[in-house]
Amino acid sequence: MTTHTKIPPLLYSYLATEMLAPFFASFLIMNCVFFLAKLIPFLNFVLELNIGFADFIRLFSYLFPNIFLYSIPMATMMGVTIGFTRLSNDSEILAFKASGISIYQIIPPVVIVTTLIALLTSYFSIKLIPLSEVAMKQLTYQLLKEKVNKGIKPHVFTEALGDVVVYVEQIDKKSGEWTDVWVSDMRGVENPVITMASKGSMKSSIQDMKVSIVLYNGSLHRPSSENSQIVEFDKYQINIPLRPPQSKATRVKRKNVLTMQELLAEADRIEENTVSKRKILIEFHKRLVLPGGCLLMSLLGLPLGLQARAGKKAIGIQAGLAIFILYYILFTMGKSMAEEAVLPVIIAMWAPNSLFFILALFWIYRVANEKPLIPGFISELYRNILNTTSTSLKKTYKVAIRRAKGFPDSLGNDEETVALGTRKLISGNAKSRVFHVPECEYYSCRNCTLEFKDVHVAQEAGFEPCRFCRHLMDL
Repeated sequence: MTTHTKIPPLLYSYLATEMLAPFFASFLIMNCVFFLAKLIPFLNFVLELNIGFADFIRLFSYLFPNIFLYSIPMATMMGVTIGFTRLSNDSEILAFKASGISIYQIIPPVVIVTTLIALLTSYFSIKLIPLSEVAMKQLTYQLLKEKVNKGIKPHVFTEALGDVVVYVEQIDKKSGEWTDVWVSDMRGVENPVITMASKGSMKSSIQDMKVSIVLYNGSLHRPSSENSQIVEFDKYQINIPLRPPQSKATRVKRKNVLTMQELLAEADRIEENTVSKRKILIEFHKRLVLPGGCLLMSLLGLPLGLQARAGKKAIGIQAGLAIFILYYILFTMGKSMAEEAVLPVIIAMWAPNSLFFILALFWIYRVANEKPLIPGFISELYRNILNTTSTSLKKTYKVAIRRAKGFPDSLGNDEETVALGTRKLISGNAKSRVFHVPECEYYSCRNCTLEFKDVHVAQEAGFEPCRFCRHLMDL
C-alpha cells in the first residue's frame, strides 16, 4: 500500500501569516526611516521652488519606488526571521517535528511568499523606477518653468533665470508674446551683454531641460574695454538651461530613465569597453540583482529564525541585519570593481547573489539535519584565535601597567615570582600574618618585624601576601 504525503494548506497559510505580519510591520518602519533620510535633502528643493503641498506629495511619491527597492528586501528578511523566531521560542517548530513535519516541508510557503515579494520588487526595479524617474524629471522641469513664468512680469526686472535678467514692457495675455524686451546676460563675462528687441517670447524643451528666449527686431550690445560690439538682428535666440536646486533627492541620471531594452541598445551602441558602457550595463544588472537578493536574504531568514530556543537569547534579528549590511557592502564593492574593469560586469554584479545562494542552501541543509549553522571546526578555530588574541592583549596590558609603576616587565610564572622574593628578603607582619615583597609600598611598615628568605618560605610559615603584593605577583 502506497501512502502519499498531502500538502497541508492550513499549515502553509498559517506559516504565511506568521511571516507576513512582521513583514508589513518591518516594511512600515523601514519606509519611515528611509522617508526621514530622504526628507532632509528634499526640503531644500521644496523651499527653493516654493512648491505647493499637492506638488510636494506628487514629487515625493516618485521617490518611493527607489526606496522600496531597499526597504522591501530588508522587511522580507526581518519578516521571515521574526516569524520563525516566534515559532521556535513557543516550541511550535518542535511540535511540527514531533508530528512528522520536517524542515523541508516548511520551506515551500517561505519560497512562495518570498518569491511573490521578490517579483513585486522586480516590478518596482524594472518598470516603476524608470517611470518614476521620467515623471520626476518632467515635474521638476514643469515646476522650474512655472517659477520662471511667474517671475516674468511687466515692468519688473526678473532674476528667476539666474545670471540672465529680463525686463518686459508688456505681455500679451492670450499669446504670451512680449513687447519691448530688455535682457542682461552675465554668464561667463565681466560686463553684461545687453540685448534689446521690439518683440520676444519664451519657448521650452523638456528633453534638454532648457528654456529659450526668442527675440525679434533688436540689437545686441557687447561692451569691452578694447572693442565694443553692436549687432543688429531680425531674430536672436538665448538658450538657458534650467538647473534645479542642488539636491541629491531630486537628481535624475540619464541611465535611470531608460528601460531595460533601451539600456541594452545603448550599451550595444558603444563599441569600446568604456566607463559609460560599463555604467549602463551595471544599471541593467542592478535592476535584476537586487530583486534576486531579496529572495536569497529572505531564505536566509529561515535558518536564522530557527536558531531561537525557549529560554535562549535570540540572535536571528541581529545576525539578519548584519547579513543585510554585508550583502550591500559586497554589492557596492561589486559595482566599484565593475566600473573600474577589475572584473567583468556580469561576474562582479552577480557574485554577491551567488555567494548568498550557496550560503542559504548550506544553512538550510544544516538546520534540516539538526546541525549548528557554523561547522564545529570553524567555531573551534574562532575560539582559539579569540583566546590567543585575548591572552596576548592581557599580557600586553599587564606589562604596560608594570612599566608604568616602574616594576620589571614580567612576573607571570612561579620562577619569576620566586626570583622577585630572592632579590631582597620578604618582610612579614606578625599581627596580620601577611607578607610584603620589596616592590610593595607597605614593605617597611611598622609591624613588619619578620623577614623571610623568599615567598615560598613565607607561605610555608602560614603568611599570605597582602592584596597589593597579590596583584603584583599576578602581574
